[in-house]
Amino acid sequence: MRIIPAIDLINGKCVRLTKGDYNTQKIYNENPLEVAKYFEDNGIRYLHLVDLDGAKSNQIINHKVLYEIASKTNLTIDFGGGLKSRKDLEIAFENGARQVTGGSIAAKNPVEFLSWLTEFGSDKIILGADCLNRKIATHGWLETSELDVIDYISNYISKGISAVICTDIAKDGMLQGTSTELYSAILENTKVNLIASGGVTILSDLALLKTIGCEGAIIGKALYEGTIKIENLRELC
Repeated sequence: MRIIPAIDLINGKCVRLTKGDYNTQKIYNENPLEVAKYFEDNGIRYLHLVDLDGAKSNQIINHKVLYEIASKTNLTIDFGGGLKSRKDLEIAFENGARQVTGGSIAAKNPVEFLSWLTEFGSDKIILGADCLNRKIATHGWLETSELDVIDYISNYISKGISAVICTDIAKDGMLQGTSTELYSAILENTKVNLIASGGVTILSDLALLKTIGCEGAIIGKALYEGTIKIENLRELC
């Protein structure tokens, strides 16, 4: 299972939110490149980079941070937040993203999202399936829908998606454990490379996610708050 630390960006700074609430933001470092280099120096190979400004906007905002990290580290970066158009996709790839995650666009404009999948392939395009009470949420989690997360993922698998990042918003940033019941249900009902996100708190959470079959696990606040130590991840990686 891949270990994937997260850097969330607001105003170019490394922050974390609780349950996606922008009013709860806590700044951990004003220099995201410094954080990324710290991860890389400790054996990390992958990075989940999220443009929270872009997520609630109509375009990518923090692409300069993406470029700086991509050009000054060897991390394999998947980038999400603010991808609303073909132009945004080009900006993300031109600035060093290896993969992009389409969240709101996949729910609100599936025709556009599927055109990306057709052009760039499933190894470049990840489906973002973030949910609250198993209903898909969009626009930086500021809006919710009536789309069931398993039905939603199944539909996109039938159209060629092979990788999904799923965040249980109720768990995100809470440091109270991850949503293994949800992820187990997804894996039992679909054949997808599932990347679990939200709630990872201690090392045993990672072991459990690996046991149920997740392809990757994203770690955020647990690293910043120290409930998981970077040296332990170095050993795992």
